[in-house]
Formats: sequence, C-alpha cells, structure tokens
Amino acid sequence: MKKQLLTTLLALTYAQSLFAQGALGIDAASSEISTYVDPVANFILIVGAVVGLIGGVRVFIKWNSGDQDVQKSIMGWFGSCLFLVTVGIVIKAFFGV
Repeated sequence: MKKQLLTTLLALTYAQSLFAQGALGIDAASSEISTYVDPVANFILIVGAVVGLIGGVRVFIKWNSGDQDVQKSIMGWFGSCLFLVTVGIVIKAFFGV
C-alpha cells in the first residue's frame, strides 16, 4: 500500500513539473513569435508599396497606349495593394504589436 501511494505521489510530482515546463515553453514561443511579427508586418507593407508602384506604372502605360480595359487593370492592382496593406495591419493587430 505504501509503495502504491509513493508511486502515485511521485507520478503527480513528475506530471506537475512537465506542465510547468510546458507553460514555460509556451511563454517562450509566444515571446519569440512576437519579436518576428513587427518586421514581417513591415515587410508586407513594403511589398504592398512596391506592388503599388509597379501597378501604377503598368496602368499608366496601358492608359497612354489607349487600352480599353484600364479600369479593370486599376481595380486589380488597387485590390492587390489594399489586400497587402490590410494583411500587414491585421497581423500587427492580431498579435497585439
């Protein structure tokens, strides 16, 4: 009887230490991810700006050549830039940075 009680007590102590290490691991992972969020979000915003500049030049070239689907091209490039900027802002808001 004493041996079973001692084994149960030892198992509970070991399980508690595992849970404590798991919590420390989760905290460490959370702080590690939060250090990467700001640079990634800024990178996405920079990519959105570059896509906007390229799109502006391509729309200007289409407009000067007299293409009929300039509005479609404007909406496509504007939508892609808007998407990238929104993703950059949402990532920052989601992670609380």
